[in-house]
Amino acid sequence: MLKFTYTENSFNLEHLARSLEELVTGRTIVAMRVGQRLVVEPTQASFLLPANLPGLENLEAEALRDESETIAVCIADAEYVEVSLRGTWLAADSEADEGVFVTSLRDRAEFYILKCWQEARSGVSLLEEVD
Repeated sequence: MLKFTYTENSFNLEHLARSLEELVTGRTIVAMRVGQRLVVEPTQASFLLPANLPGLENLEAEALRDESETIAVCIADAEYVEVSLRGTWLAADSEADEGVFVTSLRDRAEFYILKCWQEARSGVSLLEEVD
């Protein structure tokens, strides 16, 4: 499962071995203990990746294999592609800009999303070591 943590200015991405149910249960318990509201709802999230990333074609191929339409990759403009994902939003309210988005995809799709995102952030090709 991939976990996107959205903050005021950016987001962080990490891979989790836990299930969605375990994550929601843990978040619900914490919210109840501190008296905080928690909204959990299905939604869609998108983010941009540079169109010239090495290995991006692997992510695009995984998106084409996804029969559940949980992931889509499309051209945003000359410099970027948009990665759209279906998943679950956890936040203080449904209109909040800060919160957690989680999605569960095929292992290879999750791997390529994480590696492309890391590469885009660092500017160093991590996929060259794998391929």
